[in-house]
Amino acid sequence: MTATPEAPEAPEAPETSVTPQGPEAPSTPSAPQPTPAPQESKAPAPTPAPPPARGRRGTTATLALGLAATLLVLALVSAGLGTYHISPDDVLASVQHRIGLGGAPLDRVGESVLWNIRLPRVALALLVGGSLGCAGALMQGVFGNPLAEPGVIGISAGAAVGAVASIALGLSFLGNWTVTFCAFVAGLVTVLLVYVLSRSGGRTEVVTLILTGIAVNAFAGALIGLAIFFADNAQITQITFWQLGSLAGATWPKVLAVLPCALLGLLVAPCYARRLDLLALGERPARHLGVDVERMRMALVLVVALLTAAAVAVAGIITFVGLLVPHLLRMANGPGHRFLVPGSALGGAIVLLAGDLAARTVADPAELPLGVLTALLGSPFFFWLLRRTRRKQGGWA
Repeated sequence: MTATPEAPEAPEAPETSVTPQGPEAPSTPSAPQPTPAPQESKAPAPTPAPPPARGRRGTTATLALGLAATLLVLALVSAGLGTYHISPDDVLASVQHRIGLGGAPLDRVGESVLWNIRLPRVALALLVGGSLGCAGALMQGVFGNPLAEPGVIGISAGAAVGAVASIALGLSFLGNWTVTFCAFVAGLVTVLLVYVLSRSGGRTEVVTLILTGIAVNAFAGALIGLAIFFADNAQITQITFWQLGSLAGATWPKVLAVLPCALLGLLVAPCYARRLDLLALGERPARHLGVDVERMRMALVLVVALLTAAAVAVAGIITFVGLLVPHLLRMANGPGHRFLVPGSALGGAIVLLAGDLAARTVADPAELPLGVLTALLGSPFFFWLLRRTRRKQGGWA
């Protein structure tokens, strides 16, 4: 009966159950072997990256083609619509006839309206809108914030002061180039002043930039008012044109006067796209990657002043085009400047061409001031952008 102590053999059962694991102990060295499995799972992780890149390139190409097609169609429609209607087929036929590709000329009145009134206006809208859109994209990249725009921070008003001063003083030392030259110099001085005053501690604050722009706009408005006070009736009419903005006085000589400035700025701007992308990482990383930040900023400041002065010299103060267009493209295709800079030029041309078409047809036979129309449409967008930026940053403090 003392055999009952055999009960302790019951615990031996677990030992026997452990012993089978003992022989499996040699399999324990294979336990580290599963470790490469997670490493192999990490290796394919980067592979999904290329498909989005291809998709982004496809989206960029599609968007670029869409902008170009929209611009061509809108230019064709704008050349035909108006008090004297010309069908798109007749517009194309007349253009083909002029360039020697067949077609047929219109009647005497139609040819005069198309080539002396409509097409100079379309060409001027393309140049002015492209200049303002490209200048806005450059300003946002140079200052590193989404609220920078030539009109908002006072460059347009400063360039207008130069143009108004040349009108009020009766300057004509450069003939047709006098107003453009004065606008360029005044715009350059204004952008340098804003850049210096809004820069603090090695960077530019959004609030400081906007407040500086408000002050510069107020000062420029005072100078324009002073010029109006001393001007005669004919000069007051011209100064009012600068304040309201319009393409009503478009002629081929004005197109040729603004063409060199606009083309130079539009050709130089895309050359800085890659460096602007690096600058978006921050000034220090950009310097470590070989970007001369200060030299690049000074060069782009000159380009922005050239583009803005060229636009203001022939069209007056037209605001919000350079603010609205780059943001719409950035939301549609991302912040890469390789597409954003030339895309903003295309988008600005589309916006201004559509705005000019609406300005001269909505209240026909009267014509709305183009600068007033763009401000009416752009101000609500700017207000929404301010609230969106503040909400994302959690306040301005």
